[in-house]
Formats: sequence, structure tokens, C-alpha cells
Amino acid sequence: MNGEVVAASAEPSPPLEWRFSQVFGERSAGEEVHEVDVISAIQFDNSGDHLATGDRGGRVVLFERTDAKNSSGGARRDLEEADYPLRHPEFRYKTEFQSHDPEFDYLKSLEIEEKINKIRWCQTANGALFLLSTNDKTIKFWKVQDKKIKKICDVNSDPSRTVVNGEVPEANSSSLRLPVVTSHESSPVARCRRVYSHAHDYHINSISNNSDGETFISADDLRINLWNLEITNQSFNIVDVKPEKMEDLSEVITSAEFHPTHCNMLAYSSSKGSIRLIDLRQSALCDSHSKLFEEPEAAGSKSFFTEIIASVSDIKFAKEGRYLLSRDYMTLKLWDINMDSGPVSTFQVHEHLKPKLCDLYENDSIFDKFECCISGNGLRAATGSYSNLFRVFGVSPGSTETASLEASRNPTRRHVPVPSSPFKALSRVVSRGSESAGVDGNSDALDYTTKLLHLAWHPSENSIACAAGNSLYMYYA
Repeated sequence: MNGEVVAASAEPSPPLEWRFSQVFGERSAGEEVHEVDVISAIQFDNSGDHLATGDRGGRVVLFERTDAKNSSGGARRDLEEADYPLRHPEFRYKTEFQSHDPEFDYLKSLEIEEKINKIRWCQTANGALFLLSTNDKTIKFWKVQDKKIKKICDVNSDPSRTVVNGEVPEANSSSLRLPVVTSHESSPVARCRRVYSHAHDYHINSISNNSDGETFISADDLRINLWNLEITNQSFNIVDVKPEKMEDLSEVITSAEFHPTHCNMLAYSSSKGSIRLIDLRQSALCDSHSKLFEEPEAAGSKSFFTEIIASVSDIKFAKEGRYLLSRDYMTLKLWDINMDSGPVSTFQVHEHLKPKLCDLYENDSIFDKFECCISGNGLRAATGSYSNLFRVFGVSPGSTETASLEASRNPTRRHVPVPSSPFKALSRVVSRGSESAGVDGNSDALDYTTKLLHLAWHPSENSIACAAGNSLYMYYA
């Protein structure tokens, strides 16, 4: 039901009022941020009770939910939530571990940095948490489980009994007792269960779990491989876009994602702005797609930057899998997988930066890869921008909701409300957000060195986690 709300809801829901919830790793004014501490990946698990972040130093940090959502006493909790409907999810630090270390490929004379590119949660089992993490070349499968610290008590040594000539007097049989092993507080322990390596010649940009719980995919610039979680020494190449001659290469794979409910379907995006939906039942090697989603070419002259800004940096399926969200440099687009004529909706994110594309190219900002996320009910989507800003859009039909928020304790402090543009009744395509050139409406005031690339939406509640440098900010509505 949730993912279909986009199409089924008769009236758009009222705009949300976003509030600050929590921050982890907040830095003081003027404090230097170390490169290894910058967050590079964020992911909620399917229950929403755990959150994982990865950083450029190869570490994975886990957080767990602590608010009343997890407490016992369901009936009483429901009554309390009815009295306090704005109770928001609260998380606490659980544990962290070193997932990847720097490596060196001696055959290619190539340094492999430890930065975590993606994290994906797997199905839980026996109270343990499982997740996949990857850097540029190697994927690892981790198990995190609480282990109780055991101690031996009630041993037969009695400090009151004195030692005579180095010997302890014999004890009566009635005073002998068996030692007892007692369990004290538990501590989470992370163990690497499997390592999937040597399958990618180029940098891994995506990993995605299959709904069958047994397989996952990994994608680099030219290939997508299918893995079985149990098998580390072989994978199956299902997409290969590498031409016979590298000079004929015209596009690369930028992101790949399994369908959330159909184990035979997946989508991948390209640097030319297209998204291909493939069906694993059609062919073993899925070089031919079942559906192609791309924006019809607009009339007018192309510029040097046209193809660069068209490159899709991230795609996400809605919960039920009917809708697909994509992010390119300028816009956020919503696609209906049953309609390949064009996007259902287009939301302007960086329209105000069009006059500055030359400057953005010079400082490489035009190649920044912003992620996107969609709410569990499919009604809203979010994506990041510069100056540690992120945008939230209503994506249901008729909605004009748009909000610009800053990753800080006061997310609306620089926000100037901007009226949304009316719908354009042309092929069901809408365009919103172009009037807001940033929270203060001035693109010159944007700081291109502080960029919010990574964010995640809670799977069942209106709660967003986003990374600003080394800090993790959380908001709720």
C-alpha cells in the first residue's frame, strides 16, 4: 500500500513542519574536520530501529533506537503515542568497527582507499544484525551481535584461610563448591563473515540486496555482478557495457538498485541520464533492457555541460516498487515504471546554478554525486544541495509542498518561504522548486565546499538522517 500512495491518494497531505531531533559528532565553530571522519554512506535498516553510517576512514558506526517505539507494554505505549503524537525516533550510539583498510594493488600500481562507498542492511537472524559494506574494490559481509561478558564466581579459594609452609590446609568436603559462570553486561561484537573481492576492474559505486534474501548485486562503471551471500569466490556478470574498443565508450553505469519486491527485476542508471529496467528471467546476460526511461530531448541548443549535468547520480525505488526516484545534478525526477514516455514529476534543485556551470566545472563541483531518498509512504522525497542544505518535495499528485532545510540545530533559520510554481499540465509532468535559489534565495551565498551528499529517510516515519561533514543530523516531522 505504502508505495502506491503516490498514485492512489485523492488529496495531497498538508506540508510537514520539520524539527531538529538529534546530532552526533557535532563540531564546534572553527573546529577542523579531518578527512577520515567525513561520513560517506548512510542507511536505515528495514525496521527503522538501526542506522548505519560509513566514513572515509573505512569505519562503520551503528546506532540503535531507544525511544518508546521499542519499549514493552504495547497498549500503554499506544495510548501515550495518542497523547503525544509528535514523539520522534531517538537513537543512541551502539558500536563501531573498522570495515576496510587502505590497500595497494601491486599489479595495477593503484592505491585502494578505505572510504566506505555504500552500506546495505541484510535480513536479521537470531538476534544478530547483518550488513554489507564496500569500498572501491572489496565488499564485506558483517555480523554484529551482543555478546555477554562471562566471569567465573564462587571459586574454592578462601582468603581467610592462611597458607602454612606454602600449602593450603585441606578443606572439608562439605565446604567444596562448584565454580559458577555468571553473565554480566553484554557488548556488541562485529565479525567479518565473508569477503567478496577481485570481481571489479573499476570502482564499485553501488551494492543492493535482493528481496529473496540470498543474493545481491554490485556495480562499477562498466559491469554489474550478481552474488550469492554464501559464495565469495565467484559472481555472475549480468550487465556488461564495456565496448570492444574503449575509445567507443559513450556512457558508464552510475547506480544500480534491485526492485524491492520482485527478485527478478533491477534498475541501473547511466551517465547519459537514462535508467534501464532489466528482467533476469529474459536472459542470462542482461545487456538488453526490458524498459528504458529517459527524458525526451528538449528543443534548443546543447552546451558543453548538457551531458555532464544529465548524469544520474542516484536512484531509489519506492517501498512497493512502482515508482522510481532519480537524481541528476540539476533535478530530482519521479518515474512510474509502467510509463516509459518520461518522468511523472520533475523537481528543480539546482536551477539557480545554471549561470554558474563554468565555475562549477572549474572547481569540479559539477561532478558532485548527490543522493536521494523517498519516504516509506511514497508521499515525499528528499535530496541534498550545497551549504549543507537539503530539499524536501511532496511527490503525490496535486502536492505543491517544497521545503529547504539546513543541516544544523535550527534547520529553518535561513529559510525564506517561497511559493511553489503551479502544475504544468503537460504529460503529467510538473516542475517545482526553481524559484528557490537556496534557502536565502541567493546562489552567490552558497558554500560549495560544504555539500550534503548523503541522506536517508526512515522506512516508516517522517524522519530524515543526513550527513554534513563528520556530523550526523536527524530531523522529524
